[in-house]
Amino acid sequence: MGRLSCAPVLFFMSMLLLAGCGYTTRSLLAPEHKSIYVEKFANKIQIAEETSDARMYRGYRPGLEVDITKAVIDRFLSDGNLKIASQEGADLILKGELVDFKKDALRYDANDNVEEYRIKLVVNLELMSDKGVIWEETNFAGDATYRTTGALVKSESDAIKDATQDLARRVVERTIEGW
Repeated sequence: MGRLSCAPVLFFMSMLLLAGCGYTTRSLLAPEHKSIYVEKFANKIQIAEETSDARMYRGYRPGLEVDITKAVIDRFLSDGNLKIASQEGADLILKGELVDFKKDALRYDANDNVEEYRIKLVVNLELMSDKGVIWEETNFAGDATYRTTGALVKSESDAIKDATQDLARRVVERTIEGW
């Protein structure tokens, strides 16, 4: 009798093991998509716009769109799911435009001096194939924080590099994983 009562438990346990969790590290792209062309990001930041209380720390960095393009290409190269190709030979084309560079104060000291900032890079993206638009994302962002004082001090330039890397990682994940 003891042997028969264990059978349902063993069956249930073996089904759980076979089912797994469904996690995979492979690409969710269609099999025919093997290469990508990353178009140079356009800089669409409106530098002549007036600042407001909500956008007190508006920023602008010349050439940032070039750094973003390079970071995205490098991330695709290190990911390995899609090969970088020329525009004519690519299965997919990624278009992007830098639309905002935000620098928000996060933390102040007792004298109202800013101790910590968040850098946020905002882009609009479009992934296309020869059949048309696969997906579009507006206000897609990457960010990083940095402190101006203390043991964890970091320069604004390093924070911009970190935000660029974060954005590139997110762009590649969005392209490869589809979410």
